[in-house]
Amino acid sequence: MALRFSKYEGLGNDFLIVEATPDALTAAQVVALCDRHRGVGGDGVLFTGGDGPTMRVVNADGSVPEMCGNGIRCVALHRIRSGHGSERDFDVATDAGPHHCRVLESGEHGLVEVTMRAASLKPGDLPVVVGAAVDSLIDAPFEIGGRTLSLTAVSMGNPHAVVFDDVGDDRLELGPALQADARFPQGVNVGFARQTDDGLVLDVLERGAGWTQACGTGACAAAVAAVETGRARRGQPLQVRLPGGPLTILVGDPAAPILMTGPARHVFDGTVEI
Repeated sequence: MALRFSKYEGLGNDFLIVEATPDALTAAQVVALCDRHRGVGGDGVLFTGGDGPTMRVVNADGSVPEMCGNGIRCVALHRIRSGHGSERDFDVATDAGPHHCRVLESGEHGLVEVTMRAASLKPGDLPVVVGAAVDSLIDAPFEIGGRTLSLTAVSMGNPHAVVFDDVGDDRLELGPALQADARFPQGVNVGFARQTDDGLVLDVLERGAGWTQACGTGACAAAVAAVETGRARRGQPLQVRLPGGPLTILVGDPAAPILMTGPARHVFDGTVEI
């Protein structure tokens, strides 16, 4: 079978966009395609087949996350580039619900604003297993790997644990330990954040992709954690710098959607035999 795809990246978080439904490929085929030595290479495959603008994500390890912030910007740019619609404002259906996209700049290099869902701090929404009397984890003590971290748990439709402790290279061990901890029964994306004079610096260990160049939902979760812990001001644009580059995040009222603005880039189109 010959499979047509388009390669995109958002801040180095790279994907194969396939205009088909997820049942077009098995998990093993997605893993093979994403292999950087024997396949095309990517952090995942974004399926856009179905009724209207749609994004379904399968990670490089074959797992299925609910949402991908960098991926949805790539899907929005692809929709304009491929001529599937001329409107620059539209909703994209995801497994975490519809997300409104506004393509600010198009072409090979694009700039996309995404109205992300409102964050939730409720432990059951991640989920994270805590005592019945605990209604949120905000800079809460969390024992892992023989040490106690201050952890903020945020759901962006997918689970995130944000840590502002200065752990240095210990994050390389603490990240996988947190991700595999039984208190996160569906796993968790782990963000190690550092406050700076002009925003945040963030490293994310992403479920199914490992240490990633960028994570859009992770940047949103870190911005929410910064606001909730008094490290950033609500209603003010916050620059979150990831290894692949910066995203601009605006956290408004607690129940309001979060705005994420960042780049997307078309890399190439291709055909591969499956």
